[in-house]
Amino acid sequence: MNRHPEPEPPSPAAEPDDPHPPYEPYHPHQAGHLDVGDGQRVHWAVAGNPDGHPALVVHGGPGSGSSTGALRRFDPDRYRVVLLDQRGCGRSTPHASDPATDLRHNTTDHLVADMEAVRAHLGIDRWLLYGGSWGSTLLLAYAQRFPSRVSAIVVHSVTTTRRSEIDWLYRGVGRFLPEAWERFVAASGTAPGAGGISDVLRGYAELTSDPDQAVRDRATAAWCAWEDAVLSLELAEAPAVAHFAGRPDAARRATVRICAHYFAAGAWLEEGALLRDAPLLTGIPGVLIHGRHDMGGPPRTAWELARRWPDARLTIVEDAGHLGNARSGGLVTAALDRFADMADR
Repeated sequence: MNRHPEPEPPSPAAEPDDPHPPYEPYHPHQAGHLDVGDGQRVHWAVAGNPDGHPALVVHGGPGSGSSTGALRRFDPDRYRVVLLDQRGCGRSTPHASDPATDLRHNTTDHLVADMEAVRAHLGIDRWLLYGGSWGSTLLLAYAQRFPSRVSAIVVHSVTTTRRSEIDWLYRGVGRFLPEAWERFVAASGTAPGAGGISDVLRGYAELTSDPDQAVRDRATAAWCAWEDAVLSLELAEAPAVAHFAGRPDAARRATVRICAHYFAAGAWLEEGALLRDAPLLTGIPGVLIHGRHDMGGPPRTAWELARRWPDARLTIVEDAGHLGNARSGGLVTAALDRFADMADR
């Protein structure tokens, strides 16, 4: 039962006929590592205008690492954009691709604390948060804990990492991919228990931490094959993309190990807490963009979040999936431009 009353459901926003194109590529001009304790050093980088409106890109995965490609959604003349590699991935150390790296100090609470530490380190008072997929879960957790530090939020491919959402991604969608799902389960060495898919995910968490690299690599390959099979169900160009299997070996090992670690534990979040506490975001303007054909995270979660967050505006993009397309990307850029305009006034 929710602790807060729900506002009326939002009206779908109109989609522009001409998506806003991304900005020309640009790169960070400042970077470093911040010691956040527990033997962890997180990598941060800053790009754009040093005097611009602060923004943080919260990457997905968990464990994918940051990408300079996200910068192209931000006007480099008006934004000071921070990229942050979450614990164990990207250029943060120690790296989760090494099985000797202990993941006990890698949880949602730790990542939220790291974000706040980087904000203070860089002397930022308030910043806009942008992210998608796992990044949306993490930025919502941060914003609900530190709402006074958030000026606005832009999210694509909304997730809150409820156990029900995890169960859909790693079991429910298997009804469309029975052969691929059976291979995914078999490679874990376990079977789903009565309570859901968590036993399979714990199996992968153990295999991807095994000292034998061949064991780790087989588990990593099987996980990536499943993730790419789910994406293959989406429309447009997604079926041709080996989104997970095409990553460098160390990045794939870290991503899969961290994903299994987080999802086996429900990301250490009370079930439904991010939706229940969405009213804590009242006063923070938000833009939610979600693909109608997102097979990994159906639009229902985005709809539920928009119902509970009075200042959020949801657009469902009819021809997009989890990875988005030109239209959904244009909506992100347009939203970020609008927030920059508002801050300029």
